[in-house]
Amino acid sequence: QVQLVESGGGLVQPGGSLRLSCAARGFTSSSYPMSWYRQAPGKERELVAYITSNSVGTNYVDSVKGRFTISRDNAMVYLQMNSLKPEDTAVYYCKAEGQRLGYRDYWGQGTQVTVSS
Repeated sequence: QVQLVESGGGLVQPGGSLRLSCAARGFTSSSYPMSWYRQAPGKERELVAYITSNSVGTNYVDSVKGRFTISRDNAMVYLQMNSLKPEDTAVYYCKAEGQRLGYRDYWGQGTQVTVSS
């Protein structure tokens, strides 16, 4: 069974850090580019960070550049989030970018990140 399972979300104060993890199971995730998306209440889901299958290439939305870092290791994908701001509050989703390879995409169930004092 294909699964993407996110963890690591929670409540953090502004300026704090969190590390999100995504565990890929049931498919050869090492072949897939992977992404983190987020969706805040009342807003559309947006791409936050992207990493190629070989980790050579990464890309970030402008609002998180210099603060967030995406990485991967075997069947795990991570999002290190530093200097968090209230506007980073959202549900964060892990995605396996299968359509880029001619396959289907896979999504995780999401993990809540709340940045508040």
